[in-house]
Amino acid sequence: MQPHKLLAIINPISGIGGKGKMPALIKSKLDAERFDLEVVFTERPGHATLLAQDAAADGCDIVLAVGGDGTINEVGRALCGTDTALAILPCGSGNGLARHLHIPMNAEKALETLNNGVIDLVDYGTVNNHPFFCTCGVGFDAQVSYKFANEDTRGLVTYIKTTISEYFRYRAQHYRITIDGSTIEEKAFVIACCNAAQYGNNALVAPRASMQDGKIDLTVIHSFNLGEAALLSARLFTSNIDRDRHVSIYRGRDIIIERDEEDVMHIDGDPVMMPEVLHITCHPSAMRVVVPASNAVI
Repeated sequence: MQPHKLLAIINPISGIGGKGKMPALIKSKLDAERFDLEVVFTERPGHATLLAQDAAADGCDIVLAVGGDGTINEVGRALCGTDTALAILPCGSGNGLARHLHIPMNAEKALETLNNGVIDLVDYGTVNNHPFFCTCGVGFDAQVSYKFANEDTRGLVTYIKTTISEYFRYRAQHYRITIDGSTIEEKAFVIACCNAAQYGNNALVAPRASMQDGKIDLTVIHSFNLGEAALLSARLFTSNIDRDRHVSIYRGRDIIIERDEEDVMHIDGDPVMMPEVLHITCHPSAMRVVVPASNAVI
């Protein structure tokens, strides 16, 4: 059988730690009989998208994104609707999409998953035509994403510090939300649009979300006081935030969020300035992804 053409795109600055030894590791662990490997490093923001576009146009079978959710988004957006599959070697701060897909956080084990994995069809979302694969959102988490992106250090500890600092500054905002034609008004601290279940680091903001149901889970978190924050946080990390009285979860394929003015939002963890009207759409079974062979429902 002819080997699959595989391009590994490495973001050298994602997460923590250098990536200089990554090409040798990938080459040593990847099944040479199954894959014809090429490795490239990104050189600037957006470069991964261009590399993945060229790979898909050249008939590459699989593009391996080596980085965090931002790198995966850059690669994935070029592969939407193509015959080229996305594979993931998680090296970021949160790795939300990889965790949802049950891809190991250990690099060697993740490559074993690629060796033995299968290609499955999954949903992806767009917000004002910008693709997202894990989550996008407005409110407090978007502000945290913006502040975190401008910190000198990365990692979970820095993220927690940023979250605590922003909590004391941020105030809930008013939103008008239309879900598949039905409209509601909400004053929300956070609105998370979830194709997958979590932000990253096993923080499950939409614990029942599936990437194969043709819908986006919309998690609305209302204001809460400091005393209630501990319980809410515990539920976020124990898969039952949907049981909290400060949380409402809706589902739909076509969602419009209207807010008072343009502001920052996050798209797969990366902050982006967006207009006051946000149109979120689910694209069912439109993305090919390499997942563990044992992964039944994602």
